[in-house]
Amino acid sequence: MYYYNDFFPFHMFGFGVIFMVLFWGLIVYGAILLFRRNGLNDKGRALEILKERYAKGEITKEQFETIKKDLLQ
Repeated sequence: MYYYNDFFPFHMFGFGVIFMVLFWGLIVYGAILLFRRNGLNDKGRALEILKERYAKGEITKEQFETIKKDLLQ
């Protein structure tokens, strides 16, 4: 086998591993942010629907407060 020096297997290993970990870390971080954002939008939409139902008179104030409390947990 051809070696540049005694540390050949390790000199490429350092930067490659660092960049690979950074790359996959950013991918995972982006996915987490995306899922969190979608989860918050679902709660926000549910709260909007709840407010609409209360405004139309379909539910009472007590029901509204109970459901709102459940949604925000």
